[in-house]
Amino acid sequence: MLQSELFTKTKREAPKDEEAINARLLIRAGFVDKLMAGVYTFLPLGLRVLKKIENIVREEMDKAGGQEILMPALQPKENWEVTGRWKSFDALFKLKTRSGADYALGPTHEETIYPLLKHYVSSYKDLPTYLYQIQTKFRDEPRVKSGLLRSREFRMKDLYSFHTDDKDRDKYYETMKGVYFNVFKRIKLDVIKTEASGGTFSQRSHEFQVISEAGEDVIYICKRCQIAVNEEIIEEQNVCPQCGNDNLEKEKAIEVGNIFPLKEKYARDFRLTFKDKNSKESLVSVGCYGLGTSRLMGAIVEVYHDEKGIIWPEPVAPFAVHLINLSDKQQATSNKLYNTLQKTLQKAGIEVLYDDRESASVGEKFAEADLIGIPYRLVVSEKTGNKIEIKRRDEKKVKLVSEKELIRLLKLT
Repeated sequence: MLQSELFTKTKREAPKDEEAINARLLIRAGFVDKLMAGVYTFLPLGLRVLKKIENIVREEMDKAGGQEILMPALQPKENWEVTGRWKSFDALFKLKTRSGADYALGPTHEETIYPLLKHYVSSYKDLPTYLYQIQTKFRDEPRVKSGLLRSREFRMKDLYSFHTDDKDRDKYYETMKGVYFNVFKRIKLDVIKTEASGGTFSQRSHEFQVISEAGEDVIYICKRCQIAVNEEIIEEQNVCPQCGNDNLEKEKAIEVGNIFPLKEKYARDFRLTFKDKNSKESLVSVGCYGLGTSRLMGAIVEVYHDEKGIIWPEPVAPFAVHLINLSDKQQATSNKLYNTLQKTLQKAGIEVLYDDRESASVGEKFAEADLIGIPYRLVVSEKTGNKIEIKRRDEKKVKLVSEKELIRLLKLT
């Protein structure tokens, strides 16, 4: 992509009404635009990052046997009355049509997926099955000062697993713990598995927390086992649940995912049952696995940044390299190399943002490259001759390499 044709531009100043680092940097660098409190437009660069995160999530859910569906965001009041949450769910956005019918904008999808399963599950032969979606959710959050970490409109992956019994459900639950760690490993985000209360949903739950001062949660970490306990249950369990260590370290953290086995409530509410081999009718056992994909994007920025801007991990960066041409039209040698390099990188399948702008100064180009945070900066100029200057965004050292060396280096990362 040519930077001169990029729809968005960077901003010199951070928005004054944003407190969170992720929002300030993402808006300045042209990844998102704030429409109103808690609602953001994902711009071309930001959408590329979000899609890469979601594709990694999608690949891992597919490997775990998940089948992707897409449920409606608009949900009928009747289903929420069945579960009793029409009145009790504080963050529910409610709508009324011109004819007087009531609807909700989905903050979660139990009220949709359980009725859906009734159409397809009747026998033990239909189970287990694992369904997931990556969808836009809506919650009427009272406090939205954390950018993408807490929004009123946000992206989320939710997978529901349906089983004949709790034993089979718990086996898949353990599988999904590993799947979640695979996701976080691929996007280069260190997470800590955290014991948490299941609340009204389940007997227990596990959260995946990223240590950060921007976090709204407080967790107590066992450095021996690298697991944690959420502050909400620390009074009843103030030691490590794995090794018994009572010297836990207190940290602020961002919750980026959670998993929990659901109680029987929703299955009973919607009479989601199956017949076993002896034709005995039983309630379906269910597990739920959530992961905030747009929140992940915000968390990555909170972790990966410096005073100059964002530092994207390579798997989710909008482009692999930021190619900058510092030559003017009269510098034939470097311009020829720049044009050749564009074609070579393209042929090698390396994603490139080409800074071809003639009006921007050298300082502006370098400052914007640091702000945008693409992993590699490549510079071609009369000064570099027939070589290319390469610099990693997370390093200070700069070196000159030939075109062949460059392609080899980029393909190895």
